[in-house]
Amino acid sequence: MSSSPRAVLFDLDGTLADTIEDLGGAFNSVLASRGYPIHPIDQYKTKVGNGFITLTQKALPPEAAADQSLVEAVNAEAEELYSKHFLDLTRPFPEVPKLLTALRERNIILAVLSNKPDRMVGVIVHALFPGTTFFITEGNKPFMPHKPDPSAALAIVAASGIPASDWVFVGDSGVDMKTGRAAGMLPLGAAWGYRSRQEMTEGGAAGLLETPMDLLKYFNCAK
Repeated sequence: MSSSPRAVLFDLDGTLADTIEDLGGAFNSVLASRGYPIHPIDQYKTKVGNGFITLTQKALPPEAAADQSLVEAVNAEAEELYSKHFLDLTRPFPEVPKLLTALRERNIILAVLSNKPDRMVGVIVHALFPGTTFFITEGNKPFMPHKPDPSAALAIVAASGIPASDWVFVGDSGVDMKTGRAAGMLPLGAAWGYRSRQEMTEGGAAGLLETPMDLLKYFNCAK
């Protein structure tokens, strides 16, 4: 790792933004419409992070989740409903806008990599952080494997021209920590997010951030 990072790759859900009410609400609406049990919204915090298909499988009862055609149908309905409501209640986590401003003032490159569908990620990020310039905002694409596979992260590194060793990966899950480590970045866990400290530590976190502004401690130019 370089003495001071030059770029930060952020996860979205549970790291930059609290998206769980809109996401869980969409899935609960679809589940209820099909006669399946719904879940307390907070339970979705342990279901998200591995892409929409996996989320659908976790949301459905086990017997229904075993039917791949049903999973795909429910997933399509939930994704379509969510795409119409993903900014209803979603908000940045406290201090995140302040952190992004501080990083940009230090000429740090910012990027976002999420496992949610690509068509949603840029819209959400730019709506929540309209004054912040991101080098790239990327979600899951059909030809690219989900995190923790590092392929998408490494593609962002290659496009930036900045070595992976000069990047920090900030996320709130073990999946994110594994992704950052596999990509050769410094993986830091967002303790304000959806997953446990234990999960992030076991995933390979090099450190845990208590608040967003704690990230500045990793930069030599921190003020």
